[in-house]
Amino acid sequence: MHQAAVQWIVALLRDRNIPFLICGGLAAKGYGSERVLNDIDLFVPGEYFSSVVLAGQEYVSKAARHYREEGWDLTYVQFMYGGIKVEVGNADGPRIFDIYSQIWVPLDIDFSRHKIVQLLGVDLPLMLKEDLVRYKLALSRPVDIEDIHAIRQST
Repeated sequence: MHQAAVQWIVALLRDRNIPFLICGGLAAKGYGSERVLNDIDLFVPGEYFSSVVLAGQEYVSKAARHYREEGWDLTYVQFMYGGIKVEVGNADGPRIFDIYSQIWVPLDIDFSRHKIVQLLGVDLPLMLKEDLVRYKLALSRPVDIEDIHAIRQST
């Protein structure tokens, strides 16, 4: 199921020459995490966000708007494809809640900082391991801690 959803969103983005960066559990999987994926998370540059929303409009399950929830403060859209949530974030200005400093901090999405890894049959640009671990450590939700442990053990 995740494979079809990944192939769908990647085709949608690549057909339109839209850069993207995989983060979250799928990126962690590329670095050694083996937990079951909750969803597929990625970012696109802000100037492409509305065209992504428009291109995937028939699959929108959560409207494109600004949300502040679960340690995240960002604009994103959620698609539902084949029963799998695909969350596409706008890379302009996302913030995360740093559990240690108890403040909202910028999450700098740098599309030049990635590693291409084949996952689910597709070559994907993953957020670099150190960037992924840094933001997961700041959030420190149970899934983030699980991913960090798995990433560190596989290195």
